[in-house]
Amino acid sequence: MPIMLSCPHCGTRPHSEFWYGGEVPVRGAPATEVDLEEDFERVWLHRNARGLQEERWFHWSGCRRWLTVVRDTRNNKIHDIL
Repeated sequence: MPIMLSCPHCGTRPHSEFWYGGEVPVRGAPATEVDLEEDFERVWLHRNARGLQEERWFHWSGCRRWLTVVRDTRNNKIHDIL
């Protein structure tokens, strides 16, 4: 069974209509100077934690808007659309 996302604009759709935009990063205090290694890790090395995580999904096949989704990585169940 595919992951189903409930788009607030288009209704419930299969995940194949969306592009995965990655985890929503946990942000700390803004840095005054950019550390390239930390920036690389933030963009490319995802936590992929077991349990609930916030993710960004782009509805390319519908309204073409970004959604923030709370998904349980253990069973792919969608808990909330923010």
